[in-house]
Amino acid sequence: MIFINPRTDFAFKKIFGSEQSHDILISFLNGILYGGHSTIQTLTIVNPYQAPIIKGLKSTYLDIKAELKTGEMVVIEMQVLNVAGFEKRILYNAAKAYSVELSEGQSYAHLNPVIALTITDFVMFEEVSQHISRFMLKEKDCLMDYPIQDLELVFVELPKFHRSLSELESQSDRWIYFLQHAPDLETIPEMMAAIPEMNQAFAIANKATLTRDELDEQHRQSFFIHDQRGVAIKATEQGIRQGLEQGLEQGSRQQQLTIAKRSLSLLDDETISQITGLSMDTIQQLRLTS
Repeated sequence: MIFINPRTDFAFKKIFGSEQSHDILISFLNGILYGGHSTIQTLTIVNPYQAPIIKGLKSTYLDIKAELKTGEMVVIEMQVLNVAGFEKRILYNAAKAYSVELSEGQSYAHLNPVIALTITDFVMFEEVSQHISRFMLKEKDCLMDYPIQDLELVFVELPKFHRSLSELESQSDRWIYFLQHAPDLETIPEMMAAIPEMNQAFAIANKATLTRDELDEQHRQSFFIHDQRGVAIKATEQGIRQGLEQGLEQGSRQQQLTIAKRSLSLLDDETISQITGLSMDTIQQLRLTS
């Protein structure tokens, strides 16, 4: 079997956000958000996955939104590329999901909590080692919780997860491993096949079950991600090169100035200029400031 890459926008929404994905999404959220406990029993996928109808559209997909039986709204997003403004977009989407729940004339008491769950294929927080991070409102100095904890930001940073198949211990571990390694697997691992929701996720991810249009869309997104990462790598390499060149230039300049300063009491300006390559004006300025 060949499985599609769940980290692309198309595949992630097909696996976790389609009409047949309710049990999969419940298992996934219980694993990531609630330590594998069956906290979520039922949910409603607010905007189920739909394949693009108009070819050429940049994106016809929406974030996966699930409304829990308790009234909480969970907004789930898979992000592969670290684009500019990404951090602000997460806040905007969470705040928007929180505010649109209120109809005209309703009291603020009707607002339900929102959890923004973001899975990234890149490192967001260099200063922390854990692969799952949670952010909520706290007082700046004493870290006291804000009385209402209605907004929570949860991040799963995939590059920080390094466990092998034999080291998987929890429901969260297995789902994160699925996101990372599904395209590399030829068969469904026994420990995952024994879990109905994971077995179903692999079945949806099986390339053999996709239509030609779906395969084309999956390939298009994979190529786009590959190209964008190539552009980012090239820009980074160019920046490093320019930084090194600038550093060498600055180092050479500093060395010239150091030699000139040491020679001021021994040589005349013209000789110092010939030795260091500095202009006469620069040497004269050094004399004035020394």
